[in-house]
Amino acid sequence: MKFGFIAHPTSKELLHQVKLVDMAGRTLEEQAYGYDPERWRRRNLVPFIEFSRIVSACGAQCQGILQYMPLTAEQMLNQPRRIAERVVEGVNALKQQGAELVGLGGFTSIVGNRGLQTLERTQIPVTTGNSLTTYAAYVNLLDSLEALEIPPERAEIAVLGYPGSIALALACLLAPLGCRLRLVHRGGKQQAETLLAYLPAEFHGQVRLHAGLEDCYQQVRLFVAATSSGGVIDPRRLAPGSVVVDAALPKDVQPGWEKRDDILVIDGGLVSASEAVDFGAMALGLGPKRNINGCLAETMILALEGRAEPFSIGRELPADKVLEIGRIAARHGFLPRPMASRGEPVNEARFHELRRFHGGKPPAVNHVQDADALELRAEVLRCFGLHINPILREFYEFNHVERVFSHGQGCWLTDLDGRRYLDFVAGYGCLNTGHNHPDITAGVQHYLNQQHPTFVQYLSAPLHASLLAKRLAGLAPAGLERVFLSNSGTEAVEAALKLALAASDKPTLLYCSNGYHGKTLGALSVTGRAKHREAFEPLLPRCEEIPFGDIPALRARLRGGDVAAFIVEPIQGEGGVILPPAGYLSAVRELCSEYGCLWILDEIQTGLGRTGKMFACQWEDVSPDIMVLSKSLSGGLVPIGATLSSKEVWQRAYGNIDRFALHTSTFGGGNLAAAAAMAALDVVEQADLAGNAVQVGAHLRQGLEELARKHYFIKEVRGQGLMIAIEFQNDVADGIEAFVHDMTSRMPAKAAATYRMMPGKARAHLEAAMRELESTLADMFVLRIMTKLSQEHGILTFVTANNSRVMRIQPPLLLSLAEADRFIQALGEVCEDLSTFES
Repeated sequence: MKFGFIAHPTSKELLHQVKLVDMAGRTLEEQAYGYDPERWRRRNLVPFIEFSRIVSACGAQCQGILQYMPLTAEQMLNQPRRIAERVVEGVNALKQQGAELVGLGGFTSIVGNRGLQTLERTQIPVTTGNSLTTYAAYVNLLDSLEALEIPPERAEIAVLGYPGSIALALACLLAPLGCRLRLVHRGGKQQAETLLAYLPAEFHGQVRLHAGLEDCYQQVRLFVAATSSGGVIDPRRLAPGSVVVDAALPKDVQPGWEKRDDILVIDGGLVSASEAVDFGAMALGLGPKRNINGCLAETMILALEGRAEPFSIGRELPADKVLEIGRIAARHGFLPRPMASRGEPVNEARFHELRRFHGGKPPAVNHVQDADALELRAEVLRCFGLHINPILREFYEFNHVERVFSHGQGCWLTDLDGRRYLDFVAGYGCLNTGHNHPDITAGVQHYLNQQHPTFVQYLSAPLHASLLAKRLAGLAPAGLERVFLSNSGTEAVEAALKLALAASDKPTLLYCSNGYHGKTLGALSVTGRAKHREAFEPLLPRCEEIPFGDIPALRARLRGGDVAAFIVEPIQGEGGVILPPAGYLSAVRELCSEYGCLWILDEIQTGLGRTGKMFACQWEDVSPDIMVLSKSLSGGLVPIGATLSSKEVWQRAYGNIDRFALHTSTFGGGNLAAAAAMAALDVVEQADLAGNAVQVGAHLRQGLEELARKHYFIKEVRGQGLMIAIEFQNDVADGIEAFVHDMTSRMPAKAAATYRMMPGKARAHLEAAMRELESTLADMFVLRIMTKLSQEHGILTFVTANNSRVMRIQPPLLLSLAEADRFIQALGEVCEDLSTFES
């Protein structure tokens, strides 16, 4: 069976969309078949989509034509009689194209006395689709009540648009459930008895009539709206916690509601097709399955049923027929779920945010010990998105990593759902000793039990901090005898830069491209990646970049004689685990000494055994003038950073009564952090974690290199010790252009000529957009690998900050060979799954 459908744009923007479709369609036809005056005549309806075959979940089939009446509701209101004629004309035209049933969308179903006159004057059955729209809005409202934990008999709901067909049907469905209803009408001087007469007398006691919304804004928090005029709800006046199921077209809620995070507006009256429904051959899975207007979906479903009948016509929509079309729709795979807001799915967490306004339970986060795990997880994610970082919260959802961890031990994490994960991220290098190492935890507990004073800096010599400084000076490369303690890696870098500038009479700081040293303003000034810097420019002056690993470039720049310090990582961690050429650090040491430049070595990621030595510079047996540490210095338990320097450098910078306190930190040098750091250093040394990094790291790299030889998309495996990177390649360069060219070359229109006729600026923007999209798609390939590893194998990985195609492998240094094999096997299985394009 073939159906037709007459839609209309519900906003000015959608009207413009219809204009573009109309103009593009006519132009392409002209290019294909030549100029024809008939092609440019006035049209009653604009062709939009032709469904050659729709197959439902139960195997029924139909065809369909969707065309637009190119007028908004406001434009139709200005000429209702003329529009009624055009609707009749359109229905008959669709019949001539083979339609046996025509659906009327939105306003086109209202003109002509809610479709009755249209039905009388046309030669085939028509339906408004209002029954399925009503059903979908009804289910949306019931689902909202359930999500808000409100029993129907306790719900008070304002129904807008009464006694219009949808609003009246909703009232007849909700009243038997015990809902208290406020029926908002525009009945003018109609008597209450007249308006109530539409409802069975047994429900009159549950109903209050309102000629407007004034009394509802502050007294009601649940609304279902289905007027024919649109724009009747002022979102600024809605009470916090309000939920509106807006089934009207045009929409009843005025623009601006999206700026409020304490209300929710549901795109009411929509259904979505399940995966089992087939809309025909659609490349890239782009079939229009989501958020189908109920009026269109009802027409489709009647066609799938082979029922050419006026199912929904006039004011009266019997409740049994509304429920019937809902059951039929479900059988064919069309459901009013998931609910949508602004076209995007609404998850349970969104309702969780609003429960408190409806007398819901207090947030579970206030009762962590006794909370239900699922409830606590939802509350934590809600709080994170609301109060910390909503974009990162969406990133978690997009990549299926909406986890909340509640326990960590060694190389393993356990989330609130009870699932265990092997952690190959380890706090981005903060957990060399693993999660909650018992010896470090015991050291912190012992410190706390002794009731030592934590913050006594600058009042006396701090006990634990002083002993930690001695310990670090003994472990560090030769000559680094002075220690400044802070709270993080970026603070350690800040301290190093200030120390170098204070110790030198030269103005310039030198750093490497693709390097990473932190995100405070000074550290960012010597971080070599534009995406981290641009939003904060101008940064510190006289900071210059040179290539990493390039000794001739360093020599050439130092010859200028104005460089105070050169800061560099032994291995660029966030840059993608980039190793310099052999002998690079030794050459840096020689050049800095020759030209009187202070050498700052950033061992924040590489230090404390990560590469197989206590410090990476020890592989070449060299010492910098200043070295910075952080990350794993306290075993990940307490924030801490350290800036080590030679006593000569410190003396030049701060070695007199006027300058000794030029750089200080309130929390830096606290005894608690120092106690944790000394316990962590004990573990690193006594367990020989550096030695384990060499052994297990070599085994891991060997297994990964074998995978790289099998799979083209593993570009390279590189690293040292247990600081390893897997760089992926999934080149799709020029793929979009090829796709467009291939598709358009098969069309009769002159697509290439059309493109050549575009202004150069438009073409440049299109080409830039294609390149950017291709790059983004290539980046997302690695995120899919990451997602598969976590979802299917319980292994956590992530990308590096400067390169989204590099997966960082930085597990705790106590990783076992068995755990390394588990990772190799899991990655191998993921690569096999993604090996579609390998021979």
